[in-house]
Amino acid sequence: MGKFENGSRVLVTGGAGFIGSHLVDEYLARGCSVTAVDNYCTGSPKNLASHPGLTVVEADVSEGLPLPEEPYDLVLHFACPASPVDFETLPVEILKVDSAGTFHALDRAKRDGARFLMASTSEVYGDPQVHPQPEEYWGNVNPNGPRSCYDEAKRFSEAATFTYRRQGLDAAIVRIFNTYGPRNRPDDGRVIPNFINKALAGEPLPIYGTGEQTRSICYIDDLVSGITALAESGEAGPVNLGSVYELTVKDIADTIVRLTGSQSEVEYHPAREDDPERRRPDLAKARELLGYEPQISYEAGLKSTIDYFRQLAATP
Repeated sequence: MGKFENGSRVLVTGGAGFIGSHLVDEYLARGCSVTAVDNYCTGSPKNLASHPGLTVVEADVSEGLPLPEEPYDLVLHFACPASPVDFETLPVEILKVDSAGTFHALDRAKRDGARFLMASTSEVYGDPQVHPQPEEYWGNVNPNGPRSCYDEAKRFSEAATFTYRRQGLDAAIVRIFNTYGPRNRPDDGRVIPNFINKALAGEPLPIYGTGEQTRSICYIDDLVSGITALAESGEAGPVNLGSVYELTVKDIADTIVRLTGSQSEVEYHPAREDDPERRRPDLAKARELLGYEPQISYEAGLKSTIDYFRQLAATP
């Protein structure tokens, strides 16, 4: 039996979001009592199924955590808008949730003596000059660019997490690389949901730049398996989690057109400022410490995600 199973109390900030809601499902399936906190800034109550073990608290973690007094065993801090469109429309909210919100989550974990796990991102590596990116790489980040609200907020949140760890909190950091799957927001501006929606509608797929820039795409089930393994492990990290599938953006577009049976063509636009040219995690640490190995092929994952978006489009 794992450390966080039947009877454990788990708190998930951002619990109605894409990744957060899948973690809620996982810990409910393990018999845990789960509290999901979300202000629905980018998450959706539709992502949370009714379950006797689930408590949903609508709140902005940047302003505090109005929670029951009974202590939690595990605190997963996954609240944060995380897509390119959010960088433009919600930059202040991003900065607040990864500063004040992180402190509120850390303080609750410290009070409860809980294991704490913070969701960081491959964006802390910026436009990397080292490839693939190991956890020891400090990154190449523009601190004043249009993505800096997210990049630097996550870097600050990592610093806060490790400061608390040095003071005795059982804390860890996961650095998440491009993840996709059911419950991706259709309008979040990321490559895969954007391409799938356009392909299903028979519209051109927009590529920003040459299309030769790469992304390492990870299916949500593989990510959840890695996160739960890190939570169980007691390791501090940071630990990269992602996949071995490094594809060009053009390859992703062509694959989605083929799998959807669409007649869509690609449409090229000027590159976005500070958009990374290459992105793939070095997974050596995840393999060594967690026994992590992605299981879902990118075509199988894309087919599942396409099915989800088809059903979404057919739902009134």
